Amino acid sequence: MAIVSEKFYLGRQPILDRKQEIVGYELLFRSAGCDFAEFESYSHASASVITSALSAFGMQEVLGGKFGFINVHLGLLLSEMLELLPIGQSVLELLEVIQLDNQVVERCRELKKLGFTLALDDHEFSPELVEIYNLIDIVKIDILQTDVGQLPAVIEQLRRWPLRILAEKVETAEQFDACYRLGFDLFQGYFFERPVILNTKRIDVSGMAMLKLLQQLTLNAPIDELEQTFKVHPNLSYNLLRLVNSVAFGMHEKIKTIRHAITMLGTNHIRRWVQLSLFAGNDSRGVNNPLLEMAAVRGRLMELLTLQRIRQPIAGEQAEEAFMTGILSLLDVLFEVPMGEIIADLNLTDDVSRALLSREGDLGDLLALAERLEITDFDAVAPLLDRCGITLDQLLAAQLAAFCWRSDVMGE
Repeated sequence: MAIVSEKFYLGRQPILDRKQEIVGYELLFRSAGCDFAEFESYSHASASVITSALSAFGMQEVLGGKFGFINVHLGLLLSEMLELLPIGQSVLELLEVIQLDNQVVERCRELKKLGFTLALDDHEFSPELVEIYNLIDIVKIDILQTDVGQLPAVIEQLRRWPLRILAEKVETAEQFDACYRLGFDLFQGYFFERPVILNTKRIDVSGMAMLKLLQQLTLNAPIDELEQTFKVHPNLSYNLLRLVNSVAFGMHEKIKTIRHAITMLGTNHIRRWVQLSLFAGNDSRGVNNPLLEMAAVRGRLMELLTLQRIRQPIAGEQAEEAFMTGILSLLDVLFEVPMGEIIADLNLTDDVSRALLSREGDLGDLLALAERLEITDFDAVAPLLDRCGITLDQLLAAQLAAFCWRSDVMGE
C-alpha cells in the first residue's frame, strides 16, 4: 500500500443521526513532528493531505461509504484543490475563523452548484448571516462552549432554514438525551462508548449464548460441543447458515446442516463472526452500530500492528490474541457490565486479561494506542508508538487497511 511522503496523523470521529447510526466521519489530520500552533499545523496538513490521501489510498477506504467531514480553512476553501474530492461524499466544514464575507459567500455558492455539502464549524448564530444560511446544509454547535440556556432559541432561529443542526462534543448519554430533546439532528462525540451506570442489567440470553460460543472457540472445543451450542440457540443457527451461504464466501454448495456449516466455514471464521456479531446482536442499527464499527476497526488495527511488529505476513496466535483483545475491549460498554465479570468465565490468557483489565503488557500498550487514536489524542499516540516499536508509516498503513477490511466485512 502506498503511503504519502508527508508524515501525519489521521483520525476519524463518528457522526451519528437521531437513531444513533453512523452517517459520517470527521476526518482529522495533523502533521507529525511540527511545532506549529494547533491551528497552523492543522491548516498545513489539511491542504496537502487531501490531495495525498486521494492519490495514495483513496477516500472510499477511509470512509467506507459514509460522508467525510473535512475542515477547510480560507486558503483551501478558495483553492481548486477542493474539486478533487468526491463531491457526493464530502462535507466541507468552514472553520469558525473564516470571516463569512461576500467572497466566501460567492465561493460557497460555486461549491453548492458543483454539488458539495457545506457546514459551518463551531458556529455561533448571527441574524446577519442570512446569505450564508441559505447555502449551508449543516451547522455544528459546540455544546460545551455554548450557553445551555441559549440553545433552544438558537435552534429555533436556525430552523428558519432547511439545514441540519449538529451537536459537537457530546460525551455522555445524558448530554445526548438533552440534545436529542432540543431537536438536534446529528451528534458528534463518544457518548455511545460510555455507559451511564455499570452493572445495571444482566446479559441477555442471546449475549450469553454468544459468550459461551466464544469461550468454546477459545478453548478449541470439539465440533460436537460447538454443534450442540448452535442447536439449543436457533437464532445462532440461523445466523450461522445465513453467513456461510452468503456470496462473500464464494461457495457454490448450499449448506444444510450446522455440522456441515461449521466444517466448511472453519473455526477461525466462526470465531471472527462471533466476535463481531456480539455487537450486532438484536440491535436494530445492525452494521451501523457505532460500537460494532469501533470494535471491528480496533481489533483489526491491533492485529495488523502485531503482524508488522513480529514481521509475519500471516496471522498466528499473537495476532489472533491482539484481534480478540480489541474486540473484547468494548464488551463492558455493550452489556453495561464490568469487564471483570465478562471475562471471568472466558478462560482468556493472562496477557489478554491484563490488557483488558488494566492496559498492561504489550497487548495493553497496543490497546491504549488504538483507544488514543480513536479519540484523536495525537499527543498521546506519539509516545505509545515508541513504546510499541511501531513507526508512524506502519500505523497509517494499518489504519487504512483496518478501515478497508471493516467495509469489506460488513458489505459497505
